Amino acid sequence: MKEDEITGWFRQQRQLSPAAIPIGIGDDMAQIALDHGASVLVTTDMLLDGTHFDLQTATLEQVGYKSMATSLSDCAAMATIPLAAVVAVALPHGWGGRQLQALHAGVVFAADKYRCPLVGGDITSWKTDGRFAVCVSMLSKPGDKPPVRRSGAKVGDVICVTGSLGGSGLRRHLEFEPRVNEALQMVQIADLHAMMDISDGLSTDLNRICGQSGVGALVEASAVPISEDAKAQADPLAAALNEGEDFELLFTLSPEQWGKLHRVWDDPVPITEIGVITNTGRMKIRTPEGRVLDLPPGGYDHLAMEV
Repeated sequence: MKEDEITGWFRQQRQLSPAAIPIGIGDDMAQIALDHGASVLVTTDMLLDGTHFDLQTATLEQVGYKSMATSLSDCAAMATIPLAAVVAVALPHGWGGRQLQALHAGVVFAADKYRCPLVGGDITSWKTDGRFAVCVSMLSKPGDKPPVRRSGAKVGDVICVTGSLGGSGLRRHLEFEPRVNEALQMVQIADLHAMMDISDGLSTDLNRICGQSGVGALVEASAVPISEDAKAQADPLAAALNEGEDFELLFTLSPEQWGKLHRVWDDPVPITEIGVITNTGRMKIRTPEGRVLDLPPGGYDHLAMEV
């Protein structure tokens, strides 16, 4: 069973009240209603040594930064304002204060940069051999506009991404900038229909938006912004489509709203139009030669190694 299939199964197991839980399983964050029209959003991300980072090459400061930045990227994905975070860690046997202080330095660097204080957490350790794991849970709140969900893409929408894609495994996956500020700027300028961050690869994450919105997509291969690191690989386009951990924003909006956003956008982070939402229910990509091919979800799946 693939990750999206088990997530869908989880969603079906319990009918949540839309009044109490306006956004449940399946988006980047869940939304919980509070009194007097207020609400809070919550996300959690667990990162594992050997999967999301490698302590043979990464420092604990880098791991601490990435752990916070990954959850901050979930806030960006829904254009919400980070509030606070807690961090839980599972320490290998023999680790102690020195390692925790190094990890803490990276965590609070990201926390301070995006005004999301670390307010608590949990520490545990393996009694026998075990690899390091860190889990961040984060709260955010809506800004002036409602959270942007994955399920709002409409036929005819323009598909856009921030930044450039691919090659993140070389270095960027440890030092990326979550697009919190950019997301909040965009929703002030234009009406975004759907959005998420690209954590598992453009092909996979666009498939999630299309699946939840009941639409299809046509991506223009020549328009996909490919990073310099990806350009050095054997197949730069495949890297941009499938590698993941770009943590850029993928979003859709009407052509009119795209024109408005494009005209006034002056942030250093570029926004690129890469395709259109269709009524086919299928993912397609048009090559530079004009051939239209299927675009299967080829990005990372957390359960792909299950046997």
